[in-house]
Amino acid sequence: MTVPSHRLIAIDWLRTLAIVAMAIFHFGRDFEVLGLVPPGTTFGGLWDISARAIAGSFLFLAGLSLWLGHGATFRRRAYLKRLGLIVVAAAGISLVTYFAVPGAWIRFGILHSIALSSIFGLLFLRAPWGLTVLAAAAILWGGPQLQSPIFDGSVWLWTGLSTTLPPMIDYEPMVPWLAPFLLGLAFGQMGGSRLLTWGPADPGKWARRLAWPGRHALALYLIHQPVLIALLSAGAFIWYRVL
Repeated sequence: MTVPSHRLIAIDWLRTLAIVAMAIFHFGRDFEVLGLVPPGTTFGGLWDISARAIAGSFLFLAGLSLWLGHGATFRRRAYLKRLGLIVVAAAGISLVTYFAVPGAWIRFGILHSIALSSIFGLLFLRAPWGLTVLAAAAILWGGPQLQSPIFDGSVWLWTGLSTTLPPMIDYEPMVPWLAPFLLGLAFGQMGGSRLLTWGPADPGKWARRLAWPGRHALALYLIHQPVLIALLSAGAFIWYRVL
């Protein structure tokens, strides 16, 4: 197994694609949040499928990034710095949503999931890729069988094993969301990163522009919703009050 020593611009492109998909999804969901479409419009069917696909893609790329960054040599300082940023951002999301949507604030969303998965991922960082895949499969198929009232309560929300849940606008617990993270890690362990070396060695202007959102995915995740809601609110005001 080899780990590329240079940054793979294709990874940034994939993150950019995930960011764009997320923004499109939230743009549609925000119509419902602001009461511009009937309740339930953006739930069920393709909406739910797209939400799971987008979350899964972020976690898969996070697992792959753990391998790319630390598969050859574990860089403790870089790991702790990145983990700290994600933890602080996750805590900020919880705090903001606690006041913005107190009835359904984010107790354990995508950032919380990436942070905790990054810790669990260390247990498999030196494991054979087959064992990592097996662990992901066990979480996907065996995890739900372990759900029990024993895990009800806020302290166990991170597990995904609770039988009752409070309302939340975002929820990605370890069961089943640790699985796509481990699959991304396994993809790196089996040498899959070699399939992503098709990006230019010396990226041009447009290649770098397309990679820019992917390189700043965390910041864009944090600011995209306030921007979208502000734009939609302004548009709705103009439509109903001015036009």
